[in-house]
Amino acid sequence: MRELLGKRIVITGATGFIGRNMVRLLLEKGAEVYALVRAESRQRETLPIHDRLHMVTGSLADILSLTSQIGCADVFFHFAWGGVNREEIDSPQIQSANIATSLDCARAAQKMGCKVFMDAGSRVEYGIKEDGVMEESMECCPINEYGKAKLEFYRQAKPLFRSWDMTYYHLRFFSVYGSGDHPWSIISTLTRELPQGKKVSLSACRHRWNFMNIEDAVRAVLKLYQYSDEHEGESCIVNVASTDTRMLKSFTEEIHALCDGKGSLEYGTFVQAREGALSICPETERLKELTGGTWQERVSFAEGIQRMLAE
Repeated sequence: MRELLGKRIVITGATGFIGRNMVRLLLEKGAEVYALVRAESRQRETLPIHDRLHMVTGSLADILSLTSQIGCADVFFHFAWGGVNREEIDSPQIQSANIATSLDCARAAQKMGCKVFMDAGSRVEYGIKEDGVMEESMECCPINEYGKAKLEFYRQAKPLFRSWDMTYYHLRFFSVYGSGDHPWSIISTLTRELPQGKKVSLSACRHRWNFMNIEDAVRAVLKLYQYSDEHEGESCIVNVASTDTRMLKSFTEEIHALCDGKGSLEYGTFVQAREGALSICPETERLKELTGGTWQERVSFAEGIQRMLAE
């Protein structure tokens, strides 16, 4: 099992929700972290000041030229991706650019001698599944340009990593929540508005959903890296999700109860995205298999919500 102490780790998207929590965990475990951060980023201050955290200033388009500032590295975590808002998520131009810069990240990882590369895929790659079940080996039919681009990067990157004898995990994150999440997410909205006695507009919430606490999400990534020496040269997709899948209404009612019944939930009034209310039910056996059967979540949904409410 790989140890983190002294490992040289490159990470893009370091100021994002998953990225900055990943950075903190890696530093806690003794790694040397090289974080690619744009010069104009207003989120730079969200990263800790640490003697083992090295800020590499530049954009994804500069990644190949920036490798000289880093030198050699052991692993590359690629979590950056542009055009994730509603205005740009269906832009073929922006999503094509994402593929190109991500392939440059792959080449940069190979140039620096990385043995492992992991990137952030997405559940939207699966597309619409009637029963909501999403398993890594199933056929994908993404419906937006963002999902199509994530899938296309995986398809193009897989043979490259195999030719370089690098281990490659394409991580499909599901609904990760916790402190620092987007303020418009359903969890952030509920934990902010309900304690103030406000009314929250929701969908009917009759579809199945899955929430994973950010602490567990980054621990899952770390655990995959630690066990990657047992899967050298392999390339595979991994769902990063909780084992807690249930009706969305069950989650919202639990939050309401943890808020002591303050505020109110108004079901059926929220305007859905164009694809409507879709169930998601991720399979998570591969995550456990790739970590030698050791993977276990630590943060229950109730505990994760209580932490957010206590802030």
